Parts: sequence; C-alpha cells; structure tokens
Amino acid sequence: MRVFISIKLPTKILMKVKEIQEKLPEFTGKKTEIKNLHLTLKFFGEISFEKMEEIKEKLKEINFEKFEARIGKIGFFDKPKSGIVWLEINNCTLLQKEVDKILKDTFDEEKRFMGHLTIARVKKIKDKKIFFDKLNQINSPHIFFIVDRFYLMQSKLKKEGPEYLALNEYILK
Repeated sequence: MRVFISIKLPTKILMKVKEIQEKLPEFTGKKTEIKNLHLTLKFFGEISFEKMEEIKEKLKEINFEKFEARIGKIGFFDKPKSGIVWLEINNCTLLQKEVDKILKDTFDEEKRFMGHLTIARVKKIKDKKIFFDKLNQINSPHIFFIVDRFYLMQSKLKKEGPEYLALNEYILK
C-alpha cells in the first residue's frame, strides 16, 4: 500500500486555491485537481498492511489541539526536467513534529519539512523569464483556516491520475 498522512482543506479554501490556479502563467503540465489538494505531513511510500495497521494505532496516541493554519506565498520547486508550483502553508510544523515523535520507533523523522500544497506540475515552460515574472505577480492572499483533524491516506496511482482514499481520521481536540 502507498500511504501518507495529510491535512485536507475545507471546501471554501479549496475554491480560493482554485482561483489562484486560474491565475497561473501558461505552461505545459497539469494543475492539481481540487479534490486531490492536501498538505502531506508524512509520506511513507509502499508499506505492508501490517505496517499500515501499526501506524493507524500509533496515530491514535496523538494528543494535539486544533489550530489555525495560513496559506502564504506562492513558489516553485525547480527540477532538472520539470517543476512544481506550490502554495506555502504555515503553522503545521508542530503537528508534523508530533507525528514524527509518535512514529520515531518505526520511521525516520522528516529531515526538512516545509508545509506546502502542490497546485501544479510543470513539464515545460516556453519562456522562463515571462513565466516567473507572472508567477511572482500572483498575490496569494493570506488565507486562514482551522485544522481540526488529519488523515491516514492511501494513494492509488492510476492512468487518469492519483486516487486518494482516507484510511482513518484523527480528530484534534
């Protein structure tokens, strides 16, 4: 099973993210479907059913209060043959560290966590200067939302794109 831990965004926030996606400069690639937008707190990759059950149980031990998160600046991860357009999500680091702490006997801690939403996967850009000029002009308004739960998710990779299924939900107090 391909498994990860994530925070889902409220529908109202997803619609605001969609507005930002619509302002993206021209590129060859794909915008992340609204239904697939999430913040990954920890990615496990392919694991056994038994390991997933162990994670599911350990996550029940997390005792964390709900909190306010904020979508901030827009950015770009440049890779040799592609790239990712993202929106920064602030204030989720403490929950991510709590997840790492609970799972430290089973999985390595994240070396570098940066809360972000992948809003587009870029395969090719005609003119990088124009692309980045326009990208930098996008005002990503500071959008706030309450994080009151997180999820253990399964990712099924399909020809049409990934399908995400919630395996378990964890409510914050």
